[in-house]
Amino acid sequence: MSILTKTDLENLLQEKNLGNTFFSDTYDKDPFDVSLASTEIARLDTELGGGLPRGHLSEIVGAHSTGRMSVMHAVFAAATNRGEFVALIDTFDTFDPESGAEAGIDFSRFLWIRGGADSNEPMSHIVSRSLKALECLVHAGGFGVVALDLVDLPERVFRRIPFTTWKRLTHAVKDQPTAYLLIGDRSIARSVAGVTLRLESRKKATRWSCKSTHSALLHGFDIVVRVIGTRFPQEGRHCQLFASMPAYSHISNF
Repeated sequence: MSILTKTDLENLLQEKNLGNTFFSDTYDKDPFDVSLASTEIARLDTELGGGLPRGHLSEIVGAHSTGRMSVMHAVFAAATNRGEFVALIDTFDTFDPESGAEAGIDFSRFLWIRGGADSNEPMSHIVSRSLKALECLVHAGGFGVVALDLVDLPERVFRRIPFTTWKRLTHAVKDQPTAYLLIGDRSIARSVAGVTLRLESRKKATRWSCKSTHSALLHGFDIVVRVIGTRFPQEGRHCQLFASMPAYSHISNF
């Protein structure tokens, strides 16, 4: 019996269209050597090693009033200022264009896919449409950043999303020049070189201005962003940010 050399085996695999399965140069590539999309938030970019990874699923998660939307707005603004196109799949139709404009998003480069439906439609149908929209954008390409907002998704509906959905998306986005973001109140999914930005509010984080005996203007609040991911084996990567509020809103009785 003749013994195949490594070269013979490589040639045979190429003939059978299996050349990328074994002995491929793709295995020599560092899976964490990725292109990055700067958030233009200096402290956050430092902890991220330069920005959000392109060609991977990342996530921004946290409870209400932890600055999830503020960070998302900043990422969109940074991308559109670079001349990139961005897209938001707004599952429950909660995006506030005025806040986005205040953050500096160029809406001539912004695709807004609005979800939501009447109260009689099952929640699972709304989420299914959003996931299909995400897959369409993945296959279409041409975006610098794409985000899927799943904030306030009920746990029972979240658990019904098949694991294979995220696995398929992770494979589909690989090596694309797009940073993909999932926004939610819990961890959703993350690909191998993707990151989780876990946002937390600090104790006594709220800042007020224009205080008087009767009222005050909410100036903003301090947040802590923890960066989690296999690209960062060391623990404790975090930064403190301040999320300011637009001057036209959030006036509360004091």
